[in-house]
Amino acid sequence: MSINISTIATALDQAARHAEPLAQFSTHSPFSLAQAYEIQRVSMQRRYADGERSIGIKLGFTSRAKMQQMGVDSLIWGWLTDAMLEEEGGEVALSRYIHPRAEPEVCFLVGRTIDRPLTLLEAAEYIEAVAPAIEIIDSRYEAFKFSLEDVVADNCSSSGLVVGPWSRNLSGLDNAGVLMRLDGQLAQVGSTAAILGNPLRSVAEASKLVSEAGLSLPAGSLIMAGAATAAEALRPGVHVSVEVAGFGESAFTCR
Repeated sequence: MSINISTIATALDQAARHAEPLAQFSTHSPFSLAQAYEIQRVSMQRRYADGERSIGIKLGFTSRAKMQQMGVDSLIWGWLTDAMLEEEGGEVALSRYIHPRAEPEVCFLVGRTIDRPLTLLEAAEYIEAVAPAIEIIDSRYEAFKFSLEDVVADNCSSSGLVVGPWSRNLSGLDNAGVLMRLDGQLAQVGSTAAILGNPLRSVAEASKLVSEAGLSLPAGSLIMAGAATAAEALRPGVHVSVEVAGFGESAFTCR
């Protein structure tokens, strides 16, 4: 069955712009993973044409358990834009989203252009700093239900991010404790080790994925390394904070 990549990309773009959910495509117009990335690319081009600027990438399925659950053996990835960047410590308007959820992560700041696949040992040499971060994921599909291909086409649910203070010291990042609190109450407890065993592996994996796509990540780009715990649903009035031991805290308040 042939699909119209432009039509699907437009539908996803409009769903994101107007915070209106749509039915997953895999139930009536299935497409391949390669086509899903093409839909993602076309959808993002619409955003760039309207003035949004790419600021980096995010990785998904950085948990081995999540990979097994979805029946895949590789990561997925999507794009970050300046319009997705929320103010650290500020208020986040939930009206921008459909059914937002928060995930505790770490964010890397690229110090040298990544234009080839890197090894784990090389990854740190390309990173200028790391920060505690919160990703706001928000599927454009009804009931937050989707197939692997659906979520990739939907830019891997990438919707918002909040980045805390930067640190140039990467020591201890491989197994740092992670706490996520909602209104001061502990909601999730984990470790950065849940991110591929070491978040720096996300940098190496990102370099491979970008290289395979014939692209590069310029200095100054952000890499959201993947979730350290399960996500938490957001509601108006809730204060969300994520602490990564030894690296500080990132927070925002929902309105």
